[in-house]
Amino acid sequence: MPPKKTIEEHIAAQAEFLDTQLEPTLASARTGEGHVFFVDAAHFVMGSFLACVWCVARIMIRGGCGRQRYNVLGAWNAITNELVRVTNTTVVNSQTMAELLHKIAALGLIGPITLILDNARYQHCVFIKELAATLNIRLLFLPGYSPNLNLIERLWKFTKNKALYGRHYNTFDAFQKAIDGCLDRVSTEHRAALSLLMTHHFQTFDKTLFLAA
Repeated sequence: MPPKKTIEEHIAAQAEFLDTQLEPTLASARTGEGHVFFVDAAHFVMGSFLACVWCVARIMIRGGCGRQRYNVLGAWNAITNELVRVTNTTVVNSQTMAELLHKIAALGLIGPITLILDNARYQHCVFIKELAATLNIRLLFLPGYSPNLNLIERLWKFTKNKALYGRHYNTFDAFQKAIDGCLDRVSTEHRAALSLLMTHHFQTFDKTLFLAA
C-alpha cells in the first residue's frame, strides 16, 4: 500500500491538476472544441433532514427508517448546464456507469468528450475504461479527496436544499418524485440559479486552511 500523502502533497496535486488538466480542458470546451461532463453519484437516503419549524404545539412526525435510498449517477455538462442521469434504488456499479456512458454517447455530440470523475472502483475498472475508449470518451480522473474540483457536487447540495431539507415525505415514492422533480427542472425553473452556482471557479486550499479546520 502506498504511503499516505501529506497535506502539502494533496494541495500540490490539486493545484497541478487544476492548472495542467482541468482548466485547459474546460477552456477548449468553452471555445466549442469539445465537451466536458462532471460525473458523480449521489445517494439520497430517505430519513430525517434537520430543519427549524415554529409551532404552537409539539407535533410528532414519523420519519423514514434510513434504509431506503435513491441513487443518482449524473453527468453535468459544464458548458450547457444540462444533466444526463441514471437512477436506481439498488446500487451504483460498473453496469450503472456503462449505462451512463451509453447515454452520453447517444447524444451525438460533435468533438471530443471528456468526463471528469473521481476514483470510485466502478469508474476506474478495466471494463469502464475499455468501454469509454470504444465510445471515444476520455476519462479524466481527479486527484484523491478532491470533491471541491467536481462541479456536480454543487448540484447534489442544491438538490438537497430544494427538495429535502425542511420537508417530510410519507412514502419513498414521494421522496423519489421530489428529487426527480428538482433534477427535471435544472434546465428550466432552476436554470438561472444554477448558472450562478455552477461556475468554473473552484475552491482551492492551502496548509493554513487545513490546519484551521
